[in-house]
Amino acid sequence: MTTVKDYQGTHLATFSAQQDRLARLGPSWVQEVRKAAIDRFAELGFPTTKQEDWKYTNVSSIANTPYEVASDGLSAAAIEQLKASPFFDLGCSRLVFVNGRYSRELSSPGALPAGAKLGSLAEALAAKLPTLETHLARYADYRNHPFVALNTAFLEDGAYVEIPKGVVLEKPAYLLYVSTRGGQTQPTLRQPRNLLLIAREAQATVIEAYLGLDDGPYFTNAVTEIVGGEGAVVDYCKYQQESLSASHIATVVVHQGRSSSVRTHTLQFGGALDREDLTTVLDGEGAEGLLHGLYIVRGGQHMDNHTAIDHAQPHCGSREFYKGILDGKSSGVFNGRIIVRPGAQKTDSKQSNKNLLLSDDAVINTKPQLEIFADDVKCTHGATIGQIEPEALFYLRSRGIGLEEARSLLTVAFANDIIDRVNYQPFRDRLKETLCARLATT
Repeated sequence: MTTVKDYQGTHLATFSAQQDRLARLGPSWVQEVRKAAIDRFAELGFPTTKQEDWKYTNVSSIANTPYEVASDGLSAAAIEQLKASPFFDLGCSRLVFVNGRYSRELSSPGALPAGAKLGSLAEALAAKLPTLETHLARYADYRNHPFVALNTAFLEDGAYVEIPKGVVLEKPAYLLYVSTRGGQTQPTLRQPRNLLLIAREAQATVIEAYLGLDDGPYFTNAVTEIVGGEGAVVDYCKYQQESLSASHIATVVVHQGRSSSVRTHTLQFGGALDREDLTTVLDGEGAEGLLHGLYIVRGGQHMDNHTAIDHAQPHCGSREFYKGILDGKSSGVFNGRIIVRPGAQKTDSKQSNKNLLLSDDAVINTKPQLEIFADDVKCTHGATIGQIEPEALFYLRSRGIGLEEARSLLTVAFANDIIDRVNYQPFRDRLKETLCARLATT
């Protein structure tokens, strides 16, 4: 009988087999980080439901699967399918990654302002850019998170974005991750790594999207590190539309400098199992963080959002608004922490999680938390779980609107409150089209 420990061992064996190849990818210090990460993964193992942070999310389906590395090619039919997707061309700079590896043929970086960099992390490692040693693997903590440790151990490719001091990126940088099984019969694994550096007084919008082209079990384990320098303005959107048989684990860590402003949008539509860990560290006085999220779950899907807003310095503000729509026998988790460190006086933070249940069988576990270690702060949090309000439904039906159409209108309005916060209109329009199509089939 094969055990979870055996499959953990397959990752360790794979690392051992690929160690020499990985050592040639980038400077020597990167391989030291990889080695430390795989050693830590060996110690941690996969999380279980006995651990508080994973109490409601069972990852045994991942731990019990012997994944093989996904190939990086697309068939001609898959390329046509991708190009027909409304999320292929957003009218801005585009980097495309097939199963976690950069595709030069499908990408279109376009013209960039002087000094700005938008490209493959593998190429940045090969060029031994000095910014990498300062920032790469310095924010997402592989010492305490097994999936970050696994990703870091096999750190190889993904997106590298660098916007220098004072530069404004007029249109978004679009990072498109495409997953396909191709001709592979075994479940496959891809582990993209992204590093986004927005320097002092720079401004940028970054969209990170994950699309599954075919059904079948596969696993995406992604890590993104975002650094907003002093006075930087960053708008970051994460969209997940994996196949309904896929597992998606993602960690996003945002580190903010003095007077910076970072908005994050997490939008989850796909995947059989999805876990999103988002941490924002307000590490400069006067920093502002805005976190928006929308998860739409149906059938037997499970989506888990763990967020943490770490107020490390005084005079910082944060606002967090997450909404969920659950139907069928789906399940969801929202665990949001607001941490106010000693000395982080004049903190102003608000957190809200609202959930709409369209089925009596849907389940949501929500747990907003405040951890306050300062005495001059203003912090509030709240969570709601409910169904469509009968009064609103009656109001629409009394004006000649049918029952199903009225339910759909109210559900779309509930979700649009989050989607309307996305600034880039072409992306926002496509999200609304996808939302309406998705809710029409729930």
